[in-house]
Amino acid sequence: MLMDENKKNRSGCITFLAIINAAGLILTIVFWGLVFFKHPVSYPWEMTYLADRANSAVTYAFMIGDIIYSVPLLLLAWIGLWRLKIWGWLAAQMVNALWIYSMTVILFRDAFTSMSPGGILFIPFAVISAWAVPYLWIHRAKFFDKN
Repeated sequence: MLMDENKKNRSGCITFLAIINAAGLILTIVFWGLVFFKHPVSYPWEMTYLADRANSAVTYAFMIGDIIYSVPLLLLAWIGLWRLKIWGWLAAQMVNALWIYSMTVILFRDAFTSMSPGGILFIPFAVISAWAVPYLWIHRAKFFDKN
C-alpha cells in the first residue's frame, strides 16, 4: 500500500530525479572503477614534475571523495526520492551541490587543458542539478511524513 501511495504522490519530475541519481551512482562507480583498474592516469608518486603530480593527485582525490561521499549520497538520494522520504530529499540536495561544485572545478581545469572524459560524461548531471535544486526546494513538502 505504501508503494502505491508513493507512486501516486511522486511526480514525474521526482521520478526522473530518482532515476538520474541511480544512473549517477552506476556511472560514478563504473567510471572510477575503470580509472582504478585501467590506470589511465599515473599515480602522483610516479610523476617527476610538480605540476604533473598535482594534476594526478587531483584526479585521485576526486576518486576518493566520490567513493566516500558521492556514492553513498547518490544511493540515499535514489532510494529516498523514490520513496518520497525527507532524508532522500536532503541527500539529493547534497548530491546536487556536489555535482555543481565538482563540475565547476573540472570544467575550469579543462578550460586550460582539454575536455576530460569525466567532464564530458558528468556535465549533464551538473546541468540537471542546477534545475533540481530549486525544483526540490519548491516541492519539499511532498517529502515530509504525513503520519
